[in-house]
Amino acid sequence: MRQGILYIHGKGGHAAEADHYRTLFPEADVVGLDYRSETPWDAQEEFARFYDSFCSDHEAVSVIANSIGAYFLMHALGGRRMEQAYFISPIVNMERLILDMMQWANVTERELKERGSIETAFGETLSWDYLCWVRNHPVSWRVPTRILYGSRDHLQSIGTIQAFAGQTGAEVTVMENGEHWFHTEEQMTFLDRWITR
Repeated sequence: MRQGILYIHGKGGHAAEADHYRTLFPEADVVGLDYRSETPWDAQEEFARFYDSFCSDHEAVSVIANSIGAYFLMHALGGRRMEQAYFISPIVNMERLILDMMQWANVTERELKERGSIETAFGETLSWDYLCWVRNHPVSWRVPTRILYGSRDHLQSIGTIQAFAGQTGAEVTVMENGEHWFHTEEQMTFLDRWITR
């Protein structure tokens, strides 16, 4: 049985992004999870079903997860056995991100609680139920993890990433001038070297 690598995309991404990683892991079966979930509670069932099926065909499984895909993964598969996790620009503290977005949109907790959900000018919908769920379901993660972080990431601060690393033992690599979305030739070259070293 071969090694399996499961790729989990971020918001607006797609499973076909897994193709990029096939050349980096030629000895493994690299498969992208084409998920439909938009919340961590929906992801729990969808991710677990796919992961258990994937594991049945592979003796060892690692994961590569991008942005919010990493957050969904930690909630859905935190108790599963994995060899290694590679997180690219992960959302590791969703409560902090929601509170930051509330500040950007000039929305108070009281206002959000009263209205339930609020559309923002930057395209995100703030949800009181989502914030409450996040607060009631803290992340528990014990998988050996490497994190790639861009110094210009606007969604999670380096302090937030380092706090998570301190709690979980994750190793953090920072790309100077890297962004939340690794997409330029320079960024992808850095990513490739990071993931294969």
